[in-house]
Amino acid sequence: MKFGLNIPNFGSFSDVKRTVEFAVQAEQAGWDGLFLWDHLVGEETMGPTRIDPWIVLAAIATQTRHLRLGPMVTPLPRRRPWKLARETVTLDHLSSGRLILGLGLGFPREEFTTFGEEPDEKVRAQKLDEGLEILTGLWSGEPYRFEGRHYRVEETTFLPRPLQSPRIPIWIAGVWPHRAPLRRAARWDGVFPIDMNPENAFMPTVATVREILRYVQEHRSHDGPFDFVIAGQTEPAQAAEKIGPYAEVGATWWLETISDWLGPWEAMRERMLAGPPRLQA
Repeated sequence: MKFGLNIPNFGSFSDVKRTVEFAVQAEQAGWDGLFLWDHLVGEETMGPTRIDPWIVLAAIATQTRHLRLGPMVTPLPRRRPWKLARETVTLDHLSSGRLILGLGLGFPREEFTTFGEEPDEKVRAQKLDEGLEILTGLWSGEPYRFEGRHYRVEETTFLPRPLQSPRIPIWIAGVWPHRAPLRRAARWDGVFPIDMNPENAFMPTVATVREILRYVQEHRSHDGPFDFVIAGQTEPAQAAEKIGPYAEVGATWWLETISDWLGPWEAMRERMLAGPPRLQA
């Protein structure tokens, strides 16, 4: 199992330079990855200040050497797929092939209505699927064209290709117990399920993970590597005990969620500096 940090792009992390320094220290502390949320509005209890995750990820890429990084997650339905294709390939090259691309429908609803974007989830799901096809088509570096319900691409060739092969890994997020995001994730490289039940601290139980894995495996269309990603919060002394059962049922990444809900900045920094747990083999 690999271990990453899952941090917001607002609140205490709305300070760009401090967030980059946090990432550098995270790499030194032994974490395998750091992932930034991608929100424009919402969570007003954390204040109105936001940073752009893509600019910050680029800065992190220049200051680290081994840390996997990416957005967790970017709402593709509010992005232009061809613009995202350029950004992701550039970041993949800048990071020497360390980018992981987390994608989803996006929430809250205000992220779309505030700016006159389409809020309907069914339409956004259609845009997400079309956007995924366009992204990977442009990443191929071959002549590519697309005609869909929402997007149209005349024949064009995007170069350079990503450094990673066969492509930049794509993780698909979805809210449990909805099955459509799981079927979508099964076509790509990983799944990031979110349980909105506060009784479970917004993370799926071990039993739920086992059920999701079984469902995803039933819908897999290829045999390539596939990541199962869980996000949650732990105390260092109990982290291995809490995370171990998830690794045993097949989870491949644990993302430690670090945010103002955890406590003041120093408490968040101390949790990061404590490093990931050591699971028994």
